[in-house]
Amino acid sequence: MTEAEAADRLAALAAEIAHHNRLYHDQDAPEISDADYDALIRENAVLEARFPHLVRADSPSKSVGAAPTGPLAKVAHAAPMLSLENAFSDEEVAEFVARIRRFLKLGDDEDVALTAEPKIDGLSCSLRYEKGILVQAATRGDGQVGEDVTPNVRTIADIPQTLPKGAPDVFEVRGEVYMAKADFAALNARLLAEAEAAGDAGKARQFANPRNAAAGSLRQKDAEVTRSRPLRFLAHGWGEVSALPGETQTEVMRAIAAWGLPLSSDFVRVTDMDALIAHYRAIEAKRADLPFDIDGVVYKVDRLDWQQRLGFVSRAPRWALAHKFPAEKAETTLTAIDIQVGRTGKLTPVARLEPVNVGGVTVVNATLHNADEIARLGVRPGDRVRIQRAGDVIPQVLENLTPDARRTPYVFPDHCPVCGSEAVAEAGEVDVRCTGGLICNAQKFERLRHFVSRGALDIEGLGEKSIAEFLGLGWLDKGPADIFRLKKHRDRLLEREGWKEASVDKLLAAIEAKRAPDAARLLFGLGIRHIGAVTARDLLKGLGDIARLPAKAAELRAWKQENPRAEGESAGKYAARELDAIKAILEVRADGIGPAVAGALGDFFHEPHNRALWDDLLAEVTPPPYVVDTRESEVTGKTLVFTGTLETMSRDEAKAQAEALGAKVSGSVSARTDLVIAGPGAGSKLKKAGDLGIRVIDEAQWAEIVKASA
Repeated sequence: MTEAEAADRLAALAAEIAHHNRLYHDQDAPEISDADYDALIRENAVLEARFPHLVRADSPSKSVGAAPTGPLAKVAHAAPMLSLENAFSDEEVAEFVARIRRFLKLGDDEDVALTAEPKIDGLSCSLRYEKGILVQAATRGDGQVGEDVTPNVRTIADIPQTLPKGAPDVFEVRGEVYMAKADFAALNARLLAEAEAAGDAGKARQFANPRNAAAGSLRQKDAEVTRSRPLRFLAHGWGEVSALPGETQTEVMRAIAAWGLPLSSDFVRVTDMDALIAHYRAIEAKRADLPFDIDGVVYKVDRLDWQQRLGFVSRAPRWALAHKFPAEKAETTLTAIDIQVGRTGKLTPVARLEPVNVGGVTVVNATLHNADEIARLGVRPGDRVRIQRAGDVIPQVLENLTPDARRTPYVFPDHCPVCGSEAVAEAGEVDVRCTGGLICNAQKFERLRHFVSRGALDIEGLGEKSIAEFLGLGWLDKGPADIFRLKKHRDRLLEREGWKEASVDKLLAAIEAKRAPDAARLLFGLGIRHIGAVTARDLLKGLGDIARLPAKAAELRAWKQENPRAEGESAGKYAARELDAIKAILEVRADGIGPAVAGALGDFFHEPHNRALWDDLLAEVTPPPYVVDTRESEVTGKTLVFTGTLETMSRDEAKAQAEALGAKVSGSVSARTDLVIAGPGAGSKLKKAGDLGIRVIDEAQWAEIVKASA
């Protein structure tokens, strides 16, 4: 993989993982399995290890969960609620212990005592006690900010409202809110019965699994709804404390249990690898019989002074590890293959199955991942298949048990089943995506949300809730151009709950103010694959007029069709020839605009629906020609690198300043770098700049350069 390909893949992974984090942590509506999510995280980690200079500011390795967006009040955690690194084999666990020994410089004869406990599949929650009284409860959220669920938590019988005398003045107990398997089944049965009694069984709310049921029940605006749901709690750690009732993990957890908070009966302390793995195997063996869902075992260094020395790396502690279970398996019949279209346009095949019990859970659906996986398995409706589940939301098909070459193979669709647009896979990728974008109902909400977001058109007051409401009313059916026609619905909008004359007029005024939007923001807002905010600006620096894009896209597509790789031509030579053609057609000289961008533009404007959407949008808005406002300065024409923490501006603002001065901003230091602007915390880039003799200045000196060029 080239550096450019790695950068593109890391950008795609950051967006995809953030999307799934939002679905899982904030909306309790995951669309991929835990195993698939773990695979994305591991791929990101491998690429970052191989290309450390490409690690993104929004890297999944730097974040936990997702920022809460629901109606509940937000709570800032006094101590971050972090995630855990995962292991999938005994060898990885052994390496974890070896890393601890190396870090602490321990002798071979010194024991590394660890605690081990089941990893419950629930909703992380922090309980804050002050002077022994429960004063606040919060979900994890993104690790820094969660949601206030105090009234709801007070309804959970497992959680004491007060701690005994002698407890520290401040103590945050952390653990998992969960729903037992039997309670989950009873809740779903009750919800169905209530719907049937009301004559509306078809709309009965049925939770997909105990974790979703627990999350949905805890994050209710009405605590009485939570009270009616059978939620439970298990403690596994702590956050901010004024004092600790012990010097080891074991001592503190035993104290927490003595205060009346539930602790797993499978919590143990071990001092050697054999005992650790034996305990893991014992829990794995009785997993299906446990009253709650678990997906592994968590290990923690027992000595708290060692935990403090080990500290944290990225989003996880060095002193803890989650040892995940392998998948559970079963056999059943594949009855149908349905194609689902995600919010990013990805076509995902889903296997519909004869119901089968796997690890105590009835499974009726399984993921088939993509067209290549269907071809590899050779599956068709009617086949007998083996499936596997590892605490997953949607299990996966592992093996086809009835291969038969004489049967007609399954044909993956080349058009979107939702909107009928072409569905294509980019070169080097296996995922097939709908090119319909904003005209595809499966993608419309997410695309419109992006279109009005801060980095795109930035329409104040038009948030997710309003978009969902207007979509439901059919007011945004034709795409983003309909936003500029919302004024015709003013009277009807005033009749709707929650809308007053002042708020309606403020929204409509904000929309009208974007009739002449910045062309780069408009292009970025369309959500064309590979066209980020920076790429949009780079494209328009050459083209100037955004209206030229459709013709240029057609020209790119025609060149590709008319210029295949010649016989005997090396891949490198063809890539260079293609890149030269792309830059000539798009009239750009910026790095980062290559085949991926050209292909995405060609596919987007080749689709008739998208061209109609484009024409409709330009009938409502008139973006002025894109003019690059650059000023002569001492950095004009030079390559800059910003590193460390910027204290007076964001990284985006600094980059915009540099570009306005005619400079290019790079993410890595090399012999071609002319200037490095270093803030506090600058690390390897600053050292490399020193090694190469590159000039380094601080943020204040950079501000002087900007001021001198004003």
